[in-house]
Amino acid sequence: MAFQNPAREEIGNILANAGSIAVVGLSDKPDRTSHLVSMAMQSRGYRIIPVNPGAEHILGETCYPSLADIKEPVDIVNVFRRSEYCAEVAQEAAAIGAKVLWLQQGIWSEEAARIAQENGMTVIMDRCIKVEDAITGGRS
Repeated sequence: MAFQNPAREEIGNILANAGSIAVVGLSDKPDRTSHLVSMAMQSRGYRIIPVNPGAEHILGETCYPSLADIKEPVDIVNVFRRSEYCAEVAQEAAAIGAKVLWLQQGIWSEEAARIAQENGMTVIMDRCIKVEDAITGGRS
C-alpha cells in the first residue's frame, strides 16, 4: 500500500501537542529555507533544536552535531536533507524515541517512512511544517 500522510486534523493535533522540534539540516544562513521556516516556527512558540554538525548556535539555540547528542525529549524530527539521507535520519530519530518524522516539502523517502513506522513514529512527507502550522492552526 502506498504511503499517505495523516489527515490534516491529525497533523494539527501533532503540531498543537509538539513540545520540541529537532531540525536536521538547519542552516545558520538566514536566507535558507530551513532557517526561515524554523525561525517562523520558533516565533510561534515551538522549541527548536538545531541539528547541524557545522554550527555551534542557530536561532539563539545550542546546535547539536547529531540527533543522538540531544539530551532532552524530541517530539518531531523535521528534516531538511536530501531524500537519500532520510533513512539514516529515520534510524537516528527512532533511536532517540522521537514521535514524528517530518520530511519537508520536496523530500520523500519510502525507506525512511518504513523505518519510522516500524518504530512507532508518525510520518509526514513532502509537506512544509510552517505551511501546515498555518493551515491547521497548530499552536493557536
